[in-house]
Amino acid sequence: MRLFLNSSWAEEVTEPKPLKQKVERVNQNKLIVPGFFNVNDMRVKHFILLLCLFVSGISLGQKGLSKGDVLFFEYQYQGAIREYLKEAKTKPLNTQQYLNLAESYLKLNNYDRATNTYLEVYSKDSVLSGYHLNKMLLAMKVTKGIESTRAFLSTNPSAFTPELVENANFNFELRNTVDNSSIAPAVFNVNDNSSQADFAPSFYRDQLLFTSARSLDAKETYEPSGESYLDIFVARLNVKGDIVTTRPFKGIPNFAYHQGTPYYSEALDAVFYIRSNEENGNLIFDENGKNSLAVGSTDRSGNFRFLLKDLSTSFYYPFYDADTGKLYFAANFEDSLGGTDIYYVYTNNGLIMSSPINLGPRINTPGNEIAPYIFEGSMYFASDVFYGLGGMDTYKSEILEDNIYSIPVNLGKGLNSEKDDFGFIIKNYQDNSLIGYLSSNRPGGKGNDDIYGFIIKDKPGIKTFTLNGSVLNLTTNDRIAQAEVRLLDQAGNLLKQMVTNEDGTFRIEVPWQETITIQATKDRHSIFSDTYTGEALEQLQNMAFNMGIARVDDLVEETEGQTVLKLNKFYFDKGQSKITETIAAELEKVVDAVSRFPQMQLRIESHTDSRGGGATNFRLSQSRADAIKNYLETHGVSTSNILYSIGYGEDKLLNNCTNGVFCLDTFHKKNERQLIVVLNYDLLF
Repeated sequence: MRLFLNSSWAEEVTEPKPLKQKVERVNQNKLIVPGFFNVNDMRVKHFILLLCLFVSGISLGQKGLSKGDVLFFEYQYQGAIREYLKEAKTKPLNTQQYLNLAESYLKLNNYDRATNTYLEVYSKDSVLSGYHLNKMLLAMKVTKGIESTRAFLSTNPSAFTPELVENANFNFELRNTVDNSSIAPAVFNVNDNSSQADFAPSFYRDQLLFTSARSLDAKETYEPSGESYLDIFVARLNVKGDIVTTRPFKGIPNFAYHQGTPYYSEALDAVFYIRSNEENGNLIFDENGKNSLAVGSTDRSGNFRFLLKDLSTSFYYPFYDADTGKLYFAANFEDSLGGTDIYYVYTNNGLIMSSPINLGPRINTPGNEIAPYIFEGSMYFASDVFYGLGGMDTYKSEILEDNIYSIPVNLGKGLNSEKDDFGFIIKNYQDNSLIGYLSSNRPGGKGNDDIYGFIIKDKPGIKTFTLNGSVLNLTTNDRIAQAEVRLLDQAGNLLKQMVTNEDGTFRIEVPWQETITIQATKDRHSIFSDTYTGEALEQLQNMAFNMGIARVDDLVEETEGQTVLKLNKFYFDKGQSKITETIAAELEKVVDAVSRFPQMQLRIESHTDSRGGGATNFRLSQSRADAIKNYLETHGVSTSNILYSIGYGEDKLLNNCTNGVFCLDTFHKKNERQLIVVLNYDLLF
């Protein structure tokens, strides 16, 4: 009763798109008018007065379909398996039929046969849609284990987006490193659940709205499910957070067909919800015979208006974020990454002002994503992606920037189970606690889907630290590709490492630590290393973090047959060895170089010209070499880095300006020089 792809409550969408296709942020082929979104011309093409419709729109008489196909599209999976196996004895099944067979096994929890059938198809046709890859990995996780699933991801990288692989590995690793059992909240089955489906709760002032298939005299039976058409109910919350006094919600117009998954916006004092496409009280269908679900809203006066409507596409689970004016929802458009994806549109007080924008591959997967909900900067949503605990699981992702999200983290056991868990909501409660509700078909319930409540002290789901930025060359300010980025904990243990992309950018995420050391380096480069704690770490997540590292080859040059640090030439005052501001500025480059390459071993050389006596020049050059050494040591360079400080006087002239030879001052100055020789340059790396 999830109201998503393959649910019996809405049409089944045809074969999903390949996972690697480009995500178009705005679909330009949509017709947009302020306050309303419509994909196609909304003129009614068919007035079919039917109370039920097979959601696939497929009947036995349609050309080219086998009996196995028809049973599969009617959700009769056991019968579909039997017929497909019978048909395979007389005629080979096509690829789609094998995929239908594999999915039928999966629906009946026959994971071994599902895995083998999927792998057989994959061995013959490795270009499977993301939808079927997700199903295959889901079965593989059960039969072959997590490590085999991760190995498949790593050996078939072209089949998946980088975000999906990172999301999967991150959540798999959390199972091994984070013990959720000690913090798993106790959930309770609310009092007023019925024997039918009850799901999609929403806070409504001091009450709770939810969707139910419980029988109403005014509603017909929806034959594909055998239950009543969906409707919205309201219940009072008692002091324990339980729901009592459930009754039909009168704040929206009466409607004969489906209406459900409400969200009440306190800011707009309006209820957003889905309802069947109809006109003049009759269901309307697209050219393929499908009746889909639209999104609308009802204001405080009970006036209803459609907001998102398309005869061929169903919309699910609207959520209005008052802080940004965005209306979130789930749907399956041409740019979806698998089944249903989560999208948003910009609004002006609830009136649609943009085309739908896909949340992208960090949130959306080759599976189905539904039920978005935002609380204190965190987005909660449900997904049936393969790395979950069961069917649908609830995940939490931090909203870092506009449409930029952290890795979605599974909320763990308790809030999730081996069955379907979705429709998560949460808000602040009494005594500094939090109260929330979710929907689940876990064992022990009263009906199909039930609503469960919980009261906890802290926001569920582990907190993560996310860092985005670049590694830069300090000399050229260019970004550095393939640089290594590392995160260490307070004890110096490696949390995670990665290399920058070809454009020098990176994104790295780890479970939250109160103290994290961030490092960056590359072969023949220095190491960036800095440690952050608490609030400083929080701030880093909201900015581009650029780390500068120096390339050793940019800091040195060849002079007089030896490798020296690259400095602008400087001169001491005549006959003096005092360090002036100009000289100090150059020596600071030496201090910086040694701090970045602390294994450097140096020799300081000081040379004079030939003017003056030889002994005097020798003493002067030694005094200057010692002055340089003293400056470096008092400014952070270790004595172990300076092996020698030598004054050569006029012994190593570079030209013929010797004693008794007349030379211009320019030529004499060529002989006066100070060199910082790197003795172990060839051994540094």
